[in-house]
Amino acid sequence: MLRRLRSILRVLRNRGTFESGMADELRFHLEEHTADLIKAGVSPEEAARRARIEFGTANTVREECRISRRIHLFDELQRQFRHAARTLRRTPRFTLTALFTLAVCIGANLTIFAVVNAILLRPLPFPESGSLVTIYNTYPNARVLRDGSSTTNYYERRGRIAAFSGLSIYREFASIVGNPGATEQEQAIAVSPEFFSTLGTGPAIGRTFTEEEMSPQAEKTVILSDNYWRQHFQADPHIAGKQLRVDGVNRTIIAVLPPSFRFLSSEARLYFPYTSRPEDRTPRERHSGGNVKQLIARLRPGATVAQAQARIDAQDRALAPQFPRAEMIAQAGFRSVVTPLQADHVASIRPTLLWMQGGALTLLLIGTVNLANLLLIRAAGRMKELAVRQALGAGRFHVVTEVLVETSLLTTGGALLGLAFGWAGIHLLSTLGADQLPLGSRIVIDARLAAVAMFGAVILGLALALPIAWFHLRARLSGSIQSEARGGVSGRLAQSLRYAFIVAQIALALVLLSGAGLLRLSLQQILAVSPGFQPDHLLTARIALPGGQYRDRPARLGFNERLLRAVAAQPGVLSAGIVSNIPVSGDTGKSSATVKGRPHRPGEIPRARYSYGVDGDYFTAMGFSLVEGRFLTAADSRRSEPYCVIDQDFATYYWPNQSAIGQQLFAGSEEGKDGEAFTIVGVVGAVKQAGLTDDAAQGAVYYPFAAGMNDRFYFVTRTSLTPNSLVSALRDAVRQTDPGVTLYDLRSMDDRIAGTLTARRAPALLAEIVSFIALLLTAIGTYGILGYAVAQRRREIAVRIALGARPQQIRGQFLSLAVRLLIAGTALGLTGAWLTGRALRSLLFRVPPFHMATLAGAALVIAAVALAACLIPSQRAARISPMEALAEE
Repeated sequence: MLRRLRSILRVLRNRGTFESGMADELRFHLEEHTADLIKAGVSPEEAARRARIEFGTANTVREECRISRRIHLFDELQRQFRHAARTLRRTPRFTLTALFTLAVCIGANLTIFAVVNAILLRPLPFPESGSLVTIYNTYPNARVLRDGSSTTNYYERRGRIAAFSGLSIYREFASIVGNPGATEQEQAIAVSPEFFSTLGTGPAIGRTFTEEEMSPQAEKTVILSDNYWRQHFQADPHIAGKQLRVDGVNRTIIAVLPPSFRFLSSEARLYFPYTSRPEDRTPRERHSGGNVKQLIARLRPGATVAQAQARIDAQDRALAPQFPRAEMIAQAGFRSVVTPLQADHVASIRPTLLWMQGGALTLLLIGTVNLANLLLIRAAGRMKELAVRQALGAGRFHVVTEVLVETSLLTTGGALLGLAFGWAGIHLLSTLGADQLPLGSRIVIDARLAAVAMFGAVILGLALALPIAWFHLRARLSGSIQSEARGGVSGRLAQSLRYAFIVAQIALALVLLSGAGLLRLSLQQILAVSPGFQPDHLLTARIALPGGQYRDRPARLGFNERLLRAVAAQPGVLSAGIVSNIPVSGDTGKSSATVKGRPHRPGEIPRARYSYGVDGDYFTAMGFSLVEGRFLTAADSRRSEPYCVIDQDFATYYWPNQSAIGQQLFAGSEEGKDGEAFTIVGVVGAVKQAGLTDDAAQGAVYYPFAAGMNDRFYFVTRTSLTPNSLVSALRDAVRQTDPGVTLYDLRSMDDRIAGTLTARRAPALLAEIVSFIALLLTAIGTYGILGYAVAQRRREIAVRIALGARPQQIRGQFLSLAVRLLIAGTALGLTGAWLTGRALRSLLFRVPPFHMATLAGAALVIAAVALAACLIPSQRAARISPMEALAEE
């Protein structure tokens, strides 16, 4: 079989040579036989005639040779493709409608599938990436579902979990590169020495980090990404050993990574050794991850995630007694979770992407149903032609293959146009922020996706050919010519099939429209949520201080004072403040706070709180509401008495029926000395810390900035101008305060909030676009079916009008048909909409899955579109002239 196939392919590849050789061989045999006959005494003319009679005509011989080599099948296929192309050219309106329908539906699916493929399906660019896992700590009873891992976790687990062949810790942050006055901010990752070997890769130039370089006292080293190396060092092959100034400290460059290396969605271009002090590795620090430090590991060959989870659980149980507050951690439901790295990284966006792909497939189904209806109508109009061809000898196989070739040609052309639509769709998604999604930078339409689209087009062609071929084979063609002359209608079965397709279209369109309505309503509900502060006219930025220069408290507070004065002097500035973290920053790390004199009651579950250090007029600049007491001010960072402010969620939890002012608490999970207690001087309104959809009343504590200073913090400025107009002035103020300090990540608070809604805004918009297309296709399908019904029953309608039927009766008959189809489709669609709402439950915010107003609105829109589509055919039926219709017969 394989040998025969290779022979056929070889002949097809050298078709010209084969045909020429076949003609030469036939001519040779004719000449030889003619010569033999002449030698036997036959005249040359008679010899040539007899030779031709014996061998047959040249065309007959060639055809027999083609049949023997199985080439005639490809010739027949080529002939049918040419016939199908001519047929489609003769009906340009049908062809253009079909191609547009296919292009839009395939393009939409290709666009969404490109996102699904890049984020969910395509493996990470590392060897055997399916073996990569991540380990994070969770405390569900304390409302901390994910808290990363700690440095202690790393040192306790590396080399001690038999299911892992490698384990590494990493932490992402921003660094300041360059000399004072010429600095720039770069994303960086601090990694342990096993990081690259765990991923299964290594530097293209140089070496990885060593164990000794994990000490803070070791020589400072750095590994560069390929693009940073090319951009800043012109791809110097002798880069190893040169210096790069980072955060005010010179680091020795030891390696350059391969061009293809990128870790998950990180934009880091600098890699540092993960350094820690011995006191950071003790059991006391086991639960200090703060969702900043992360662990990754590679499973040993043959090991499973379940086996790794069992080993981690066993180790956690064995080490639990070493932690000072082991009982509290157990009450919080602590567990270390082992999960595949890629699945964990994209978990937040997975439901949204699956729903978007489901919506695109539904649109494709609507388009397919619509196209099947159009093809059935077209097939009914070609019954006479088919009857004549069958009378001339065309068999059933010929009819089926012709239909198959025609639909395949149509779907292939639609797929080619769909590639262009898909490319445009990818650009639309990029404008909606798709590149900000996890692994979103990998979204492209490549050769693999193009091949998937073409293969899908072939399958779609087969699916469309089935009902058309069935219609041709079941139809009674013997009386087609006569029935057409009488203006008869096609069979009841074909008519019922077309009506069923319309019902399916209406139902599917209702499902899409209701889903889009739920997503839009959910987005509106989110946008109506108050964040707890005033985000308008608020400019935010991050500040990175050079290492070593501002380590002590007076120097840090002095810098803050000078910066706040410089910013306050800028035109348009109303107030400004400094804070360790801001709402919706993406950093959702939490810590403990212990109320003085209130130990945890038996069975009470400890809860983690948001913790901030503030300076200047932070609360005024952010627009916080003061519930009672006062705000913290810059003076509180310089007082010896420690004060703090809490939010209303914290106050309600601990003092529901009394004032929190004057109460005291400790930063941490246990009480300290009396002098370390912070006195509460104010209560502010609760703020949406993680995002507008964050309904967890987690609670927050605001400490003076001096209580927890950091080299990197946020600066917030309220202005009477537009926030972006203050960017240059803010940069000048920072440069005036200290040229070595870098200001980066400048964004208005409105932009930050909008960025948290990308995963909700894009699906809502795409759902609306898909729903609009579905409505358009439904209108086209309804109009086409009813228009065809009017055309087929033209003679009957003319006779009825001639016998006294009124135009409104004719019009009502077709409107009644449309209403019946609409009712059936709506009833079916409501069931689908209910199921869709349940599937969308995880994506909805304060919206029930079965929202009556949304369903009613979707049904009304579908009804309006369907009835509008049937008005023209109904009106055309009512205006048929009996004289003209009967004269045409």
